[in-house]
Amino acid sequence: MPTRTSNVLDPLYEKLEKRDTPLDSEALTDVAEQIGRVFHVERDEVAVLELSRSGKALRFVIPEKLQAVGEIPLTSTTALAARTARERRSDIVNNFATSRHASVFEGVPLGRRQDEVIHKIMSVPVLLGDKVIGVAQISRKGATPLDAGPDFTPKDLGELQALSSLLRRFLALPRVK
Repeated sequence: MPTRTSNVLDPLYEKLEKRDTPLDSEALTDVAEQIGRVFHVERDEVAVLELSRSGKALRFVIPEKLQAVGEIPLTSTTALAARTARERRSDIVNNFATSRHASVFEGVPLGRRQDEVIHKIMSVPVLLGDKVIGVAQISRKGATPLDAGPDFTPKDLGELQALSSLLRRFLALPRVK
């Protein structure tokens, strides 16, 4: 049975795949917005990271503004994305703001108020066979956990896991450097 993610995102991927030019900022924004709609979050609450060429770090593809901030070493003990990649395990953390985590990327202005932080997050590995090639994360931000919205559920996590195969194909598309 098709999932809500495939129903919404398959046409987007087909459109992107037919492009004559590499994916640009507009295309990346479109991807973030479409994924955000599926999970009822804003585009700055969607993150897609890819494994670096060295295979030792993750770097942001979406949000594009975070590409310039740097990479997340896979050895990081505080980054959820690194743990997701290392352990090849999906996770939901509905009390993220109170857990120990790398917050350098949260300090980058993405159009929100300074007091709006990630309170809830889901994280899944993007696999090619049994090899991790990236990580996808959906978060809920707000000034308080209540402002951030509802907790993520196992059903939400299943939808994000279903999106992983589409994201694997997305990461293979050429992008403007």
